[in-house]
Amino acid sequence: MMLYRRTVGDVMTDEVLTFRPTTPLQEVTALLDANDIVAAPVIDEDGAPVGVVSASDVLRHETGMPDPQGQDGNDEHAWSKAQARTAGALMSSPVFTARADWTIPRAARELRRRHVKQLPVVGDDGLLTGIVTRSDLLDAFIRSDDEIRGEVEQDVLGRILGLDEGTVAVEVRDGVVTLRGHVPEPRLVPVVVGLCQGVAGVVAVDAHLAAARAG
Repeated sequence: MMLYRRTVGDVMTDEVLTFRPTTPLQEVTALLDANDIVAAPVIDEDGAPVGVVSASDVLRHETGMPDPQGQDGNDEHAWSKAQARTAGALMSSPVFTARADWTIPRAARELRRRHVKQLPVVGDDGLLTGIVTRSDLLDAFIRSDDEIRGEVEQDVLGRILGLDEGTVAVEVRDGVVTLRGHVPEPRLVPVVVGLCQGVAGVVAVDAHLAAARAG
């Protein structure tokens, strides 16, 4: 699948650690730590996300440090957070969410715009279906050399260009595609190179292609 066609649904985690607003902070800390994650959604009784609680929220609370972005200020909200004993009292709200049918670039832009590291994913009913993190999106861009070679051989050379198997040898190392062999006519060389450059994960294309002489 080419990158622009991949969606949040393809890369999200659908088994999500969640908390209820009533979950005690001690339990929040223990579960975040045990699962080695930085944040988790807080859901209501229907399963709709109502906030996100993060390890840094908990840490600031435990150490009595103020919010570094200064968003809490010296107000009632900051006081209630300082007194927090539950996920609901400490969580960040409203919660920004993504949809499973979003493209990878759209989700990446939203993470950046909201200055968050993950987005809960909701369905049409507003209920939680998964979570997508910054590293999930990065993984979509980083593909193994074998995956890239397979797509170049099967999709570009085989399905799109209809070249006989073995006429062009494909080698991929660290995302750099090296092509060696023959194509039926000279004008196909830039076409092959352009198509390979469009394959997700390709860093560069090094083409050593000759046009087969017309018999």
